[in-house]
Amino acid sequence: MTVVGPFGLSVRDQALEADVQTGLAAVEAGLLAATKSDVPFITDAAQHLVKAGGKRFRPLLVMLAARFGDPYAPGIVPAAVVVELTHLATLYHDDVMDEAEVRRGVDSANSRWGNSVAVLTGDFLFARASHILADLGPEAVRVQAEAFERLVTGQILETAGPGDGRDPVAHYLEVLSGKTGSLVAVSARFGALMSGADERTVEILTQYGERLGVAFQLADDVLDVASDSHESGKTPGTDLREGIPTLPVLRLRERAAASGLAEDRALVELLDGDLSDDARHAEALRLLRAHPALEQARRDTVRYAQEARAMLTPLPEGYARTALEELCDLVVHRAG
Repeated sequence: MTVVGPFGLSVRDQALEADVQTGLAAVEAGLLAATKSDVPFITDAAQHLVKAGGKRFRPLLVMLAARFGDPYAPGIVPAAVVVELTHLATLYHDDVMDEAEVRRGVDSANSRWGNSVAVLTGDFLFARASHILADLGPEAVRVQAEAFERLVTGQILETAGPGDGRDPVAHYLEVLSGKTGSLVAVSARFGALMSGADERTVEILTQYGERLGVAFQLADDVLDVASDSHESGKTPGTDLREGIPTLPVLRLRERAAASGLAEDRALVELLDGDLSDDARHAEALRLLRAHPALEQARRDTVRYAQEARAMLTPLPEGYARTALEELCDLVVHRAG
């Protein structure tokens, strides 16, 4: 077995491995070409996150989904470039909204050049993605437009918060389906669609991608609490410190409201307080790691990953399906 890409997928077939590696290399070249401008400053800003690296999770999914049709069809690599450009563009915008200082181990674009440049650079990437998309046909444009609408809707719902009487966990999962699941679903859809796979296969892979995308984000939520910095590559408890209500915290609030236990309420109060103090932050992490809410969030992650895996059952057995199943296992492993 050979590890393919930064995501760590093991491919059991040399031909598949070679094709995926070749495809990802072509995507990388396509990303650099798509982010090059006649204005050097724009090139620097647009290539900032491209050159910082990343898992290339979405392009990998495009490549694997394409194995259910003609994996060498000409639209596959451009479609993978489109989804990664779209993803990168959202990161520029997210960092402005979150006032982030670091992204992928480098200064965020907003901390280096300011919010206006970061927002406009994200817009530039969206424009370049649209330019590539136009050559892929009206169906691809429609699919991307619908996904982009869902992505933005998810971001707006997150900003607005749950309405009165709305279950915060259900609201959060709806947010993730839009913010994360929609673009991962499109990655699988584009791979199948561009390869000429039949309509049923396209729909199966789309549903698979949706669930896998949510599972992937939920695993990140668990990692933020459960991992150390060496294991995850980022400082643990970052979301906690910033007051971002991830799933473990939402599950804690749910349990505290239902149980009325003094220790649950005390932990909620601690999380609602000022966690800029290192001692308070460390205590909050310690208590949340030992709380059943974290295990509940793990179970939620596993459930979505299992649902994604189950979606693949009607597809023909083979190395490509095995690789997609392993992606589900990798997500669960990250949350374990």
